[in-house]
Amino acid sequence: MAIITMREALRQALDEEMQRDPTVILMGEEVGQYDGAYKVSKGLLDKYGDQRVLDTPITELGFTGLAVGAAMGGLRPVVEWMTIQFGLLAIDQLINNAAKMRYMSGGQFKIPMVVRGPNGPAEYLSSQHSQSFASYFVHVPGFIVLAPSTPYDAKGLLKTAIRDDNCVIFLESEMSYGLKGEVPEEEYLIPIGSADVKRQGTDVTIVSFSKPVLQCLAAAEELARQGISAEVVDLRSLRPLDEETVYASVRKTNRVVVVDEAWPNAGVANYVTSLISRNCFDDLDAPVEEVTGMDVPMPYNHTLELMVQPSVEKIVAAAKRALYID
Repeated sequence: MAIITMREALRQALDEEMQRDPTVILMGEEVGQYDGAYKVSKGLLDKYGDQRVLDTPITELGFTGLAVGAAMGGLRPVVEWMTIQFGLLAIDQLINNAAKMRYMSGGQFKIPMVVRGPNGPAEYLSSQHSQSFASYFVHVPGFIVLAPSTPYDAKGLLKTAIRDDNCVIFLESEMSYGLKGEVPEEEYLIPIGSADVKRQGTDVTIVSFSKPVLQCLAAAEELARQGISAEVVDLRSLRPLDEETVYASVRKTNRVVVVDEAWPNAGVANYVTSLISRNCFDDLDAPVEEVTGMDVPMPYNHTLELMVQPSVEKIVAAAKRALYID
């Protein structure tokens, strides 16, 4: 298999789906002439033209609403937000139209659109541009929410998302666009609603999604050096959630750590913890541990920025607490 970056995996998914289906279009700020803010759409304007790769004004509410209408009219728009933070400006179009139109029309309208862009902390972006908003979208019925951690998952999930007839929120990570990994040269799809066990283990389960999965794998390596076998479960799909894969791991290890780089209140980590605590109560030998971002706006200072986020050290410590190891 070829070893490529996350951005290249995403580009391949877009390219293959645009070539396969002429109704797939791409729109967003700088996706065309500038090749995308993160170079994900590099070369697509030259290949498909400005009728299918649309540079938009700086108006998320406007072009996201345009995409909703285009989806209702039979196209399959892929909307790139330069960052999920800017999506706050488009939240009305997403929640009140994209997520609800299929239901409110009794199925007469489908909304086959994908909204994608970087979510979560990056570097030196301070309080307004370095936030994780996954729980905003997971909360709303009508959305599918995906958050890959590897190039392999990113390509397979994005291709599946583009083919789906519902609005998909596709959460990427700015810090992961240069991440390299193996990606098959032949076509493949990853089904929505399927988690992936990234590492087998027997002593403690570590559950996460997106960029923190890499920290979880590094923590599992450190725990292994200390004689502790950690299993790492990558959720990949946040809505719908693959509960059975999570529960199967919990029943095997009986101890759990849930990792989420968002704030600690009302986040995806809280949701997963509540599901495990309710449905695997008799399987747990310790309370579920959570490792999240701290309950503060993101600092600009890099030392403080790192301090408020999950880390390998914090995950290792949480796993040892779950095992009652000092």
